Amino acid sequence: MPEFKEYKTFIGGEWVAAQSGETFESEDPYTGEPWALIPRCGADDVDRAVRAAYDAWDAGPWADMTATARGRLLRKLGDLIAENAEHLAEIEVRDNGKLISEMLAQCKYLPEWYYFYGGLADKIEGSVIASDKPDTFNYTLREPVGVCAMITPWNSPLLLVGWKLAPALAAGCTCVLKPSEFTSASLLEFMKLVEEAGFPPGVVNVVTGTGREAGEPLVTHPGVAKVAFTGGGSTGRQVYEQAAQGLKKVSLELGGKSPNIVFDDCVLEDAVNGAISGIFAATGQTCIAGSRLLVQETIHDEFMERLVEVASTARMGDPKRAETQVGPVTTPPQYEKVLEYIDIAKNEGATCVLGGGPAGADEGGGKYFVKPTIFDNVKNDMRIAQEEVFGPVLSVITFKDEEDAIRIGNDVVYGLAAGVWTQSLNRATVMAKRLRAGTVWVNTYRAVSVTAPFGGYKQSGIGRENGQEAIEQYLQTKSVMINTGAGAGNPFVMKVAGSS
Repeated sequence: MPEFKEYKTFIGGEWVAAQSGETFESEDPYTGEPWALIPRCGADDVDRAVRAAYDAWDAGPWADMTATARGRLLRKLGDLIAENAEHLAEIEVRDNGKLISEMLAQCKYLPEWYYFYGGLADKIEGSVIASDKPDTFNYTLREPVGVCAMITPWNSPLLLVGWKLAPALAAGCTCVLKPSEFTSASLLEFMKLVEEAGFPPGVVNVVTGTGREAGEPLVTHPGVAKVAFTGGGSTGRQVYEQAAQGLKKVSLELGGKSPNIVFDDCVLEDAVNGAISGIFAATGQTCIAGSRLLVQETIHDEFMERLVEVASTARMGDPKRAETQVGPVTTPPQYEKVLEYIDIAKNEGATCVLGGGPAGADEGGGKYFVKPTIFDNVKNDMRIAQEEVFGPVLSVITFKDEEDAIRIGNDVVYGLAAGVWTQSLNRATVMAKRLRAGTVWVNTYRAVSVTAPFGGYKQSGIGRENGQEAIEQYLQTKSVMINTGAGAGNPFVMKVAGSS
């Protein structure tokens, strides 16, 4: 009988079990063995969490705290994350199977979100408006929207929590977090640091469980004012529809099918490494994956030879080992989905030039490993080029010139990111302007920054995270008009411009 680490969830400043008393297992994707028990929350737990968050926002110590004091707490939390980065990264690797090198880098960078928004907390300003009405003093207040529901995915749990939580707290909101049921442990470990930092009870709460049992009641709860969601497109549309019933504010960061475009004037080695980073890093389990590699036809053969040569050296294995380069697919359903798309690509007529199936133990694989896979001769209307696989599967498409690259690059329902490899400054600026994507990288790929706004065009989402723009997602504007003159005027006439 395996030993399990048994977690409780965090609601209203207390560590509690689910009201039902039920738990579910969290599985290590590398070994395929369960290792932790997570509370299986339901609607009653959600209601308790939202009520705690509402009380903290409406009347608790958080509501009375100055913006400067809120910022100080955020910066303290950042310090605690920095001190515990290695521990948090180890939990993430065990829970989602991503590389320790990647998760440690994320956890070490994560404090920057709490420092950045901690510094921004007391820089939120309204304005005094030059009124067109005599004897009127008009100013605006920027106020928190209220309780925010935050639903995060399994691929980068704590990083994507930080993208939402830090600006929301800086704005003065309170939050209820719902992590993926596949990767809840790292967030519960993180909540120990939230408690240690001294945030008042109810400011940050967690409900763990499935989307149907915990996520849907959270999105539809009348006490929630804003929903922030990162995940797949189909689930995102459901969240959008459910939130619309309560006219809630919504931000969505959804899927992608990003074009990584290589021109014949590129630095070949850099572009090859960028193509590999774009799809095989994180085992392709990232919304910004450069899963469509567009290669100019004049360098196709040379580029493909080098690409396959380098990609074939990728070391699969235990994600806890620093030398491992490709880890497992995180969840059993996703593993089956990736293999299904490989079969779809073969049936569509794409040419598999590398990989193309599960990886066995003799190749470094564990329970849910897929070989790094490259398909050549892909047409952009194939399913493998249009639908998000979310795994280590690359589709290579040739193009003739800039116009052709732009046409193919934009010919997809998504618009999250794009890459361009060229030594021409003119070409780089033209491509960046004409590609319909929220982020365009030139001569690099898969780079993010706390200061750089991030989000999607088209069906890749609504709203922006990171940078100063992110805090706007958690604020609302109140206009205040004060009559400084005598008398109220005619009570039956609206006081429009020019009225006395």
